[in-house]
Amino acid sequence: MPNRACILKQQFLQSVASPWEKLLPDSLVQELLANEKITYYQSIYTPIVTLWAMISQVLDPDKSLSQAVKRMSTWLSVAGVKSPSSDTGAYSKARKRLPEKLVQQLVPIVAEALEKEVPIEQQWCGRQVRVLDGTTVLMSDTLANQAEYPQHSNQKTGCGFPIAKMVVLFSLLTGAVVSAGISSLATSEIVMSRLLYANLVPDDVILADRAYGNYVDLVLVKQQGADAVFRKNHLRKTDFRRGKKLGIGDHQVVWNKPQQCPKHMSNQEFEELPSNFIVREVCLRIQRRGFREERIIVVTTLLDAQRYTVQKLTQLYGLRWSAAEVSLRHLKTTLKMEMLTAKTPAMVRKDIWTHLLAYTLLRTIMWQAVSSSEHTAFQLSFQSTRQQFNQLLTLLATTGKHQQRQWHQLLLSLVATNLLTMRPDRSEPRVLKHRPKPYPRMQEPRSILKGKQARRSRLFQ
Repeated sequence: MPNRACILKQQFLQSVASPWEKLLPDSLVQELLANEKITYYQSIYTPIVTLWAMISQVLDPDKSLSQAVKRMSTWLSVAGVKSPSSDTGAYSKARKRLPEKLVQQLVPIVAEALEKEVPIEQQWCGRQVRVLDGTTVLMSDTLANQAEYPQHSNQKTGCGFPIAKMVVLFSLLTGAVVSAGISSLATSEIVMSRLLYANLVPDDVILADRAYGNYVDLVLVKQQGADAVFRKNHLRKTDFRRGKKLGIGDHQVVWNKPQQCPKHMSNQEFEELPSNFIVREVCLRIQRRGFREERIIVVTTLLDAQRYTVQKLTQLYGLRWSAAEVSLRHLKTTLKMEMLTAKTPAMVRKDIWTHLLAYTLLRTIMWQAVSSSEHTAFQLSFQSTRQQFNQLLTLLATTGKHQQRQWHQLLLSLVATNLLTMRPDRSEPRVLKHRPKPYPRMQEPRSILKGKQARRSRLFQ
């Protein structure tokens, strides 16, 4: 048993974990396991084997447990040792035993290590930029999931799916996931985001949409020693004739503290906020060929108009869509995180953190592929990177070190050629051509519908 576990561990280290050879060495994972005081039986599915198997499972289009077990059985057979049973029970139990905190801790560690590899010249104005956005994920309709992540209140009991809300902090430079928060749908996205502000370090810049463009969030970000670039909330009016003029559509203005405490803040927290705050309001002009000029107003704590010009702010906010919205689409659609099959809340959260790790793994490969070219990682196809990596996994796992290095270089060279097609001003209507199946929507729980169907069957007998 221990021999097979060691073989699988080595095969995962030279395949799935190979892009993280420097960023996430095996010794660091062992140290995290020791810190958590994790003990385990002499089984083939050790914590490290289970961790890498879960990541490979996320990367595979077939995300089933049986597919993951078959992959490991094939690798062991190639190594000339007896493969384990095809029963998924042992692997399923190993997944449950793996600590959620271990997977969660690895996400910021890998993101930080990857950013250190990127030259400072590629940063925006010499600063690290974080992009914040939120989304939701569905999960299996079980009693445990419904208890912790209830379905939408508009849905009837038994006719909906449990739903979790998550907020993700991305790195603008690498696209990696820096941090994330998971809660029920009833929790405000703003409340979840404010917990992530603690992960900001001095000199960071955080970028987000208009949901965050308010007094409280700007002050909280500044208290962390960081700066914010938010689109202004639509409820606050702007008059560029007032304040300190910095240019056309660019001025500094004093925002006063709101008179009422927000519902999601305690009175003590609200009282600790300053009575007023100096911010900079900038009108950005977004120009696209064939369209009218679009104007949006961002509010920022970057008060130096000479260093952070209107042009640089326009460039920065223009990157928000690809860094946040497109990244969330890759997580939910490309990696199929939109609907999770886990039966318990603990496994749901573990699955989410594993998806975030797998996403950062692919971003690492993309960055390594363009590190010596004139392209950026965001110009490469995320889906093609996943497909290419999956095609070479078995070869990476089952060949010698010399051939492994050759396969790894081949992987990077192939990924570097998968450039996204540039389609400027492309606009597609959000419609579906395929007609849905002519079945009615579920309006009652399945148990009731099955009972009605059984009664009808008895009537016709």
